[in-house]
Amino acid sequence: MGFASRIAGVLPLFGYVSGVFAQDVPSRYNLQQPVTRIATEIYSMHTLMLIICLVIFIAVFGVMFWSVIHHRKSRGAVAANFHENTAVEIAWTVVPVLILLGMAWPATKTVIAMKDTSNPDITIKATGYQWKWGYDYLQGEGEGIRFLSGLSTPRAQIKGAEQKGDAYLLEVDNPLVVPVGKKIRVLVTAADVIHSWWMPAFGVKQDGIPGFIRDTWFAADKEGVYRGNCAELCGKDHGFMPIEVHVVSAEKYAEWVKSKQAQTSSAAADDGREWALAELVDRGEKVFAANCAACHQADGKGLPPAFPPLDGSPVVNGDKAAQIQVVLKGRSGTAMAAFGEQLPDADIAAVITYTRNAWGNKTGEAVQPAEIVAGR
Repeated sequence: MGFASRIAGVLPLFGYVSGVFAQDVPSRYNLQQPVTRIATEIYSMHTLMLIICLVIFIAVFGVMFWSVIHHRKSRGAVAANFHENTAVEIAWTVVPVLILLGMAWPATKTVIAMKDTSNPDITIKATGYQWKWGYDYLQGEGEGIRFLSGLSTPRAQIKGAEQKGDAYLLEVDNPLVVPVGKKIRVLVTAADVIHSWWMPAFGVKQDGIPGFIRDTWFAADKEGVYRGNCAELCGKDHGFMPIEVHVVSAEKYAEWVKSKQAQTSSAAADDGREWALAELVDRGEKVFAANCAACHQADGKGLPPAFPPLDGSPVVNGDKAAQIQVVLKGRSGTAMAAFGEQLPDADIAAVITYTRNAWGNKTGEAVQPAEIVAGR
């Protein structure tokens, strides 16, 4: 499917085998085991084309080596003096045409089926950010659910301070959850640079382009945990942007929907109340680790000049309103993303409060969700 040119950052997907995966068959030397009709067709075409290529390889090199051995000069062979042979010309024109048609017909049918996103049971919008995914359930059961999904592999494992876990670099804090057997339409876009939503076991790979909506679909036939990754080079943490999809029964999906809806109600309550400074700092530390530490680093020192330090920053230690605007709207022409559409008011208030009271910053000030609402 043309993935070779974009393989950087997705190597962990190949050869991984674990009980926590739905893919029980090793994929080191082949595609992941398919769990959708489209993925099965892709797998079959992949196998068919490999067989055809192998047959051609054996035939061509077999004839070549036979000719080299049996028509060598030491055996008295004399070079042919003919330059045209109508039968040969026809053969090497017709045979390749038949081979191409034999491969093109099933490929065309599969591509057409891949583009048929009509009549979905559930529609989900997947938005790529640097470096996480945002999911919005737009249609079907679960409509209105919205959350971010980011890498949950501990930083200590990434830095080699701890032993790597079973799902190293492929685990997320909030997986996408869908019911088995249902047609899921995925609207893919991006908020900053080009990303790509790639799920090999589903036969899905769709680029997310800022300012554009492109769609794809899948219908998983088997319950389980399936993993993919961003397949478009998208910046510093491209290789730390996994996708995790849980395919569950209709009953478990209904339970998950209720749980997420309850979390949404709780988040709305958090946005509307007054917080103590200590509460905001504690919550803000977690929000910072999940959303900001990749660029500004856990110690607040950043990675200048692309990612400036927050420790001692005049913006962080200055006027609260100015910092609120930077976090909400980002900074044009820089790597600073706009978090106004990504995080709830309470999380934004908490992370700003944390940065103003962490490391060497000791403003002693708390930023409340109401101030974030005003800043919007």
